[in-house]
Amino acid sequence: MEADLNELNTTKEIVKDNAELNRAETLNRWRLILGESAEEGLSNAEDYSPDDFKYTEVDEILGYLYNREYGEEQGYRKGGGRGPSDLTVPKWLHKVRELFPKSTVEILEKQALDRYGLTELLTDKKLLESLEPNMNLLKNIMQFKGRMKGDVLKSAKEIVRVVVEELRRKLESQTKASIIGKRSRYASSSVRSLRNLNFKQTITKNLKNYDKINRRFVIDRLYFDGNIQSHNKWDIIIGVDESGSMLDSVIYSSVMASIFYRLNALRTKLFIFDTQVVDLSDRLEDPVDVLMNVQLGGGTHITKALRYGETLIENPGKTIYILVSDLEEGYPIQHMYKACKDILDTGCKLLVLTALDFNGDTVYNKHAAQTLSNMGAHVAAITPNELADWIGEIIT
Repeated sequence: MEADLNELNTTKEIVKDNAELNRAETLNRWRLILGESAEEGLSNAEDYSPDDFKYTEVDEILGYLYNREYGEEQGYRKGGGRGPSDLTVPKWLHKVRELFPKSTVEILEKQALDRYGLTELLTDKKLLESLEPNMNLLKNIMQFKGRMKGDVLKSAKEIVRVVVEELRRKLESQTKASIIGKRSRYASSSVRSLRNLNFKQTITKNLKNYDKINRRFVIDRLYFDGNIQSHNKWDIIIGVDESGSMLDSVIYSSVMASIFYRLNALRTKLFIFDTQVVDLSDRLEDPVDVLMNVQLGGGTHITKALRYGETLIENPGKTIYILVSDLEEGYPIQHMYKACKDILDTGCKLLVLTALDFNGDTVYNKHAAQTLSNMGAHVAAITPNELADWIGEIIT
């Protein structure tokens, strides 16, 4: 009986300790969320840290970044937390990578750049090279490349190249499949996909293998349709608005133009514009070169850009003119409408993209978009894959 009571008391103590542990754990996690504005500090943080979770260090790392939310009116030292810190941007980045998983590191790096302006991440060569190459880093490099010099700029270009090449590889295969040409029932193909499987030829060629006993076909070979390419190439003219709000579209437009450039079925021209027009058609072999020439921001003169693109039209009936813009014209918009009408009247296909990316979020002049749609232009916010499909439908 006494042994049972002792065991019961021991169990109660364990339950009590666990409850205290869970309570402290919960409070500490809330403290990390609330930051230094919380009424209570971390409670015996290291005593209540499962798997040696370093609450104090995590609190310091998060505070270094998120205390920037508060100014002197809240009793905070301007530009940082309320107490001294020996953290620098390099030390902070090292600690972030040491304490957090990769997905969290990417979020913290993104917010450090986008929200809190830690541009030292981009202007220090070693720090820049330590960042994970991804789309967000590419966009930040494009926004801050004007501040980069010498070796830092060289490192930035290499990061841009890594991200762009990865993006190009992801998009190129489907783009080729959508655009490369019509299916030919008279030429076999090495491309084995359900999309170009020739059912009739497959059945006909395998009739000799029909199993009469089991009443089924035994297919020893599948036959696929091949592709034929048009000898009369289509011209693709792409004009891209380089205003700051179009950054994602600028990136995808440059990569897609580079892919189009490599296809034998298309002749591709690319120019970017704000109030001036810069033709980058001779740089399409290298989309990195294209992107590093983009100057984000400034005014917008869409009419001027449209008129420039109009001079590139050689065979209107075989030309697709793509305007990538939010349609926020900085000059009399009636002139923009007139330029679009003139392009359509030549017999060109006019596609107006208010966004070209995978996010689907777009802010644009809806009245202008409706006006152009009523004229006969195709107006949409689409993904790069949908653009390839749309072009493929037209040229085949």
